[in-house]
Formats: sequence, C-alpha cells, structure tokens
Amino acid sequence: MQDILKELGIKDVNSGACHGKWIDKPSGPELVSRSPIDGKPIATVIQASEKDYEVVMDQADKAFRTWRMLPAPRRGEIVRQLGEELRKHRDALGKLVTLEMGKILSEGMGEVQEMIDICDFAVGLSRQLYGLSMHSERPHHRMYEQWHPLGVVGIISAFNFPVAVWSWNAAIAAVCGDTMVWKPSSQTPLTAVAVQNICNRVMERNDLQGLFCLTIGRGREVGEKLVADRRVPLISATGSTAMGIRLAQVVAGRLGRTILELGGNNAIIVTEGANLDLVVRAVLFGAVGTTGQRCTTTRRLLLHRPIAEEVTRRLVQAYEQITIGNPLEPGILMGPMVNRAGVEDMMAAMKAIREQGGEVLYGGEELKQLPGDCYVQPTIVRARPEMQIVKNETFAPILYVIEADTVDQLVQIQNDVPQGLSSAMFTNDLLHCERFLSHEGSDCGIANINIGTSGAEIGGAFGGEKETGGGREAGSDSWKAYMRRQTVTMNWSSELPLAQGLKFGD
Repeated sequence: MQDILKELGIKDVNSGACHGKWIDKPSGPELVSRSPIDGKPIATVIQASEKDYEVVMDQADKAFRTWRMLPAPRRGEIVRQLGEELRKHRDALGKLVTLEMGKILSEGMGEVQEMIDICDFAVGLSRQLYGLSMHSERPHHRMYEQWHPLGVVGIISAFNFPVAVWSWNAAIAAVCGDTMVWKPSSQTPLTAVAVQNICNRVMERNDLQGLFCLTIGRGREVGEKLVADRRVPLISATGSTAMGIRLAQVVAGRLGRTILELGGNNAIIVTEGANLDLVVRAVLFGAVGTTGQRCTTTRRLLLHRPIAEEVTRRLVQAYEQITIGNPLEPGILMGPMVNRAGVEDMMAAMKAIREQGGEVLYGGEELKQLPGDCYVQPTIVRARPEMQIVKNETFAPILYVIEADTVDQLVQIQNDVPQGLSSAMFTNDLLHCERFLSHEGSDCGIANINIGTSGAEIGGAFGGEKETGGGREAGSDSWKAYMRRQTVTMNWSSELPLAQGLKFGD
C-alpha cells in the first residue's frame, strides 16, 4: 500500500486545509486515519482550525469573482481535465477508498469510475445551461430566463461514499461557475487529501486557485462555521436525518439554500410471478453491499405471501455463501463496518429486534475472530411492519422480511416509514408495475422495476423525499440548484404598456 499512498501524494503527516495551495501548518488537532480492515493507522492529518477555514474561504470567495466570468465551455474544459486526471489514478484511488472506508475493492473502483462519469456528464452540461424563452403579453416585448453562477458552494460528505458524492456536486458546481469548499467525513480524510492533490494539479496547470478547496476539521468548529457562513449561498450535505435537520435550521436562519441527502429505509416489493433469480441477486447486493452502509441499502424486503417462503429460503442459502473478510482480497463480498461505533449501533438494533418480537433467520453476530473489531454477520430478520425498529434506519447489513396478502398492502407498508429515498418492485405484471409508479404508488425519489434499490446511474437526479431531505444531485436538471435564475423582459418599442392591461395616469 505504500506505493498507492505515494502515487496519491499521501504522506505520513498531511495538511487538512487547501485552496489550491496547501496550508503548511494548520492549527487544528491531529486526526489519525485507521483502516477498519485491521484497525492499523494509515496516516495522519493535521486538521483545519477556524483560522485556517477563514484563509481557505477567503480564497474560494475571491476565486469566484474570476471563475464565474469564464465562459461555461471553458469551465467544462477544466472539469474534463479533472476527469482525465482521475482516470490516471483510478486504481490507486479506488484501493485507498477500500483501505480507508472498508468497502470491497470492486466498489471502491466503481466509486472512482462514478467520479469520472460525472466529470464527463458535466463537460457536456457546460454547453447546455439553457434558459427558456417566453412570449410576452405586451407588444414589442421579449421575455426569457437566464442562469447565473451562485457563489461558493459548501460540500459536506459522508464516509460511505468518501469521494463520489463530492464529485456529484463539485463537477456540476464548477461548470455552473461556482467555487467550492469541501468538508469530508473525519472517518475518511485521506481519500479527500488524495482527491485534493489531483485537483491541485489541474488547477496549477491552468493557473487557478480557490476553485476546489478542502477543510478537514471538527464539525463543531469547521462544520458549524461553514454552515453558518453567509458567503456560502448553498450547502450540499450528505448524512443522517438528525444532522440534516440541524443543518437546515441553521442555513434557513440566514435564508440560504440546501441540498440534503439524508436517511434511507429502502424496500423491495416482490409480487407473485416475479423472476426470483433476479430477486435474490438484487437483494443480496442491495442489502449486503458496502456492508449495509449505503443510503440506498435494501433494508426491507416486502413479499407477496404466496412466494414468501421460497424467497426467504433462497436468501438464507445465499447469505450462507457470503465471504466476509479483507475487502482488498479477491472473492470477498463483504468487508468491515467503517468503525466500532457502527458495530455497536448494529448490536443495539439486534437487541431491539429481539425485544420487539423479530425472528432472526440468519446472522446478527459480531465476527470477533477477524482482525480489528469491525466485522459482523449480514442479517435476515422476519419482522412485522409495525415494529418501531423497522421504521428506523440502522446503518448496517440488517434486512427485514415482511409478508402481506396483497400488492396494495405491500405498497402501503413500503410508504409507511419516515424516509423516502429508493424503492423497487420485482414483477412481471404490468398492472402492478403501473400501480407502483403511479401517483398512489411509491412515495420515494427513486422507483425501480426489476432492479434493486442500489446502484443509481449519474444521468438521473439522485435524492429522496420526506426525511431523506428532498435534495437532488448528479444528473437531469439538478444543475439548476447550483445557479440563480433571472427572468429578463426587454421592451423594444417606444411605448410603455403595463402587464395585465394596467392603466396608471394618462
């Protein structure tokens, strides 16, 4: 791994504050990044203090004044270069994601590929920041809308996708004419340092500073300061619902904007007649992938009663074949939880499951024989929809299996949780499919047919409803969140007619 760290510019001790140039000696405390694979330290980051944050923010704010005036296609060229630089270091960065976060290697590589893909998307977008043309009710008037860069965007990312979520925001914000300040998770600081090194090379080649900025620091210091900063018109944050509520209150207090990607409690509905081979494969990845630490993880499996016994039997057999261990090794399907706190949260949930009458069909225990102390068994629980634990999001590989007699009941059970991110139905019945996708069907931001809840593509807007926060990132027209809309009316006559036929004076 030393070769990987060297390629990515990771030293034994690293600065946690950068605006294109690293601040040599940040004045915050040390942060040691340990791999959940074996608990051993990887490297240290000196965190940013409030003082360091101010230096970085000043540069980002200053850079915005120049960056916004660069034509959008030229901004797209910078993002194209970022995508090319990421391609050069895809393997190394993917391995670092696995080492620091714990997801299996193919997922780490896939996350970096997602960064490359969103850069490609953003390059095309840089020539498509369209505004509408409208017909005026007044003669000899022209109306249209245009979009202007917004300002400095604050990006707060979570540990489970330590680099991809940053790129969803950064690539699009950059072509929209914004600069950005990134506060990554303290669980995965080294991946952020590596990405910043890549950004720095692109900025240096183009004589830029302050476009892509980084502040690794404590939430109560750097995080709170970023959220409350009036120089930051938009905060895009990924994390828990509790975090999102607190953040939204602070940003709303200064009438700022937010993009919130918060909790998920995602369900797959399976109807009678569905392809059960596809179901088992989709549930296996959806529930076990990333060790259950995705916001789109499949947490509830809602089964039409006639096929419930068969699906459950197949799933238990499949879970028995899951290989657990070092995620850098080939053949491993599930790595560790990101830290010990995640394991303890899962064990607390298992206690609540038993107290509330859930039946553990498989797993639910720690794997103490593996190195470190972050490995668990993936778990299947037969549950009832009214159990309180089922309505909560436990960020762990726990799958609740719930049965019902009708498809209408299954849809109602799916929607009867506070979260509304991703949903899926496996069916070969067109009527069930259309019902699920109708106004009275899934209430989630994502609805899939015959694919699972995880693995969204960057071409579509990503996000959810209710306690998931309502934010949208990545594709479609999500770029509009990073810009400000301006409606323009031009009078090219010698008269001054008023709208709505209003008469004022003679």
